[in-house]
Amino acid sequence: MLIGAGALAAYGYMEMQPVNRSEQPVQITIAPGTGTASIAKILEDQGLIKNSFMFKTYLKWNSQGSRFQAGIYEMQPGVTYDEIIQKLNSGDVVKAEMIRFTIPEGYTVRQMADKLADAGYVDKEAFLELTKEPQGIDGAVLADVPASAVLNYRLEGYLFPETYELEKGSTEADIIARMLQETDKRIKSIPDFDQKLKARGLDFNQLMTVASLVEREVVAESERALVAGVIYNRIAKDMKLEIDATVQYLLDKPKERLLYKDLQSVDSPYNTYMYKGLPPGPIAAPSLKSIEAALEPEKSDYLFYVTKKDGSGEHLFAKTYAEHLQNIKKSKETAK
Repeated sequence: MLIGAGALAAYGYMEMQPVNRSEQPVQITIAPGTGTASIAKILEDQGLIKNSFMFKTYLKWNSQGSRFQAGIYEMQPGVTYDEIIQKLNSGDVVKAEMIRFTIPEGYTVRQMADKLADAGYVDKEAFLELTKEPQGIDGAVLADVPASAVLNYRLEGYLFPETYELEKGSTEADIIARMLQETDKRIKSIPDFDQKLKARGLDFNQLMTVASLVEREVVAESERALVAGVIYNRIAKDMKLEIDATVQYLLDKPKERLLYKDLQSVDSPYNTYMYKGLPPGPIAAPSLKSIEAALEPEKSDYLFYVTKKDGSGEHLFAKTYAEHLQNIKKSKETAK
């Protein structure tokens, strides 16, 4: 009996020893909810331990196994029980391969689709289709995004411009959902947003539309709120906005300089040279600063502005059309 017990103990001891060491790591996947018996079987099947029964016994004897975490692990054959347990307890999983991309402020969804498709992250047409009809995509901000046949892309202006990191293999829907989440997060970072929006007498889509106009019109940071104020002033006076960026948005390829014929070339509710009021939706992805400017515009009596041609990117503002014509003249005189 003593000899038998000794042989059994020796056998158990040997079965608990590490397998032969190898420099080739082994990858295992522990699914959520996997019990210790199944984990032990996985370890044995993958050649990381000799005996699953002995591993389970060791876990029970040492009160281990209750804190094991799901995930994908890499382990070197030859590690001890304690090393395996420590790795599973700490959740020391294989870091997922990531993709990283930056969406600049003022980008349209078509520009986003081109950039992401060129990087190999999305199928361009699939991405654009989801920005028209975001089927199966969840996002708190979607509740405030109208579904209208007159919108070129329903999600235009709602995919926040930012640098993103997602797991490699993320789908078009995954990417769009993440960008919508970022928009929701940034909107919620604005103090008293709902109260300010209500005070402006706008709905969320109208605010984001104004913000997108500001984004595409303004280069100088100090002018964002002032340009937003001009937009509201013109609407209050029942004037057409006559914003070049809305025409550029409708062209297949934006032009460096619009001609008069271009302003009348596309009959669309987005064309603010043809129709009064705001376009039906945003024309680009606004930055947080442009959203804040649209929410709290700078008060003035200005109704017109023209870009300085001195390379500064700033504007000359005017209260009357006569002043505006003088500013156009000044701008041309300072052209570089």
